[in-house]
Amino acid sequence: MRLHNLHDLPKVCDSLTYLYVEHCRVEQEEKSIAIYDQYGMTPVPCASLMLLMLGPGVAITHAAILTLADNDCLIAWCGEYGVRFYAAGSGATRSATRLLRQAILATRMSTRLEVVRRLYEMRFAEPIDPDLTLQQIRGMEGMRVRRAYAQVSANTGVPWNGRSYERNSWGASDPVNRALSSANSCLYGVCHAAIVAAGYSPALGFIHTGKQLSFVYDVADLYKMELTVPVAFSVAASHDGQVERAARILCRDAFAQADLLGRIVKDMERALDIRLPDDDAAQFDEDPALPGGLWDPEQGTVAGGQNYGETSADSGPAEELPF
Repeated sequence: MRLHNLHDLPKVCDSLTYLYVEHCRVEQEEKSIAIYDQYGMTPVPCASLMLLMLGPGVAITHAAILTLADNDCLIAWCGEYGVRFYAAGSGATRSATRLLRQAILATRMSTRLEVVRRLYEMRFAEPIDPDLTLQQIRGMEGMRVRRAYAQVSANTGVPWNGRSYERNSWGASDPVNRALSSANSCLYGVCHAAIVAAGYSPALGFIHTGKQLSFVYDVADLYKMELTVPVAFSVAASHDGQVERAARILCRDAFAQADLLGRIVKDMERALDIRLPDDDAAQFDEDPALPGGLWDPEQGTVAGGQNYGETSADSGPAEELPF
């Protein structure tokens, strides 16, 4: 599925993936930002940055937040090692078209099931028998995941005794589980940034449900076996010390090599079967203050400010939703 309008995502595919910082001060530096810590000042080209993850001990100025927002860089406040997600702000697109499409698909049982099946097919990279139930598909997915873990464990020599993560006792987990949690957190952050930049809601999931990051988990699961699982086992095999930092650095390189940002939006559009006209979102992205339309049960979308029941000689046909 190709993008139909480059205005929809003016910088996602060409951006750096993410930057995680902690125990520092973030300030505006000319038209960009700079990180001040014990090592001095480090300039950051936020115009080409997709996501800035702010860990513990970070102070950030209002001017820096404004600069990041102007450059469509998502800001995420997270916990130590980048694992817990607290809040986020900013996004690139101003159009609600994709969000409306997502909401329609997620709230109708038949269309939601179609999206769920497509997401699982994308994980398997092959068609799924249409006669299989969702429970059977999940069983196949469980077998695929177990085989993948067993294979990477054999390849790296790192023992695998199953996924174990104690939220209130981080150090109780073994190195490979800590590395995996840290790597997955980075993946969630990048997927979250791409979702918001494209105009979707991170909360309206299809496979996952009930959390503000449900759609983030749906999208991230497409790439875990390819990216974060090999990274975590590689780190656990070669590092005896702080595996969390090593996992973040290796993820950054792996995401760039795999062209992750160049794939996420296309994969979302494939999963949601999105087809948009060329000029749909460009008008709102080029002019964020442009007023939107008004919903009408009979006419669809009418121009903002138009009175219900009035007829205007200048009024054209009602705009239809492009899905």
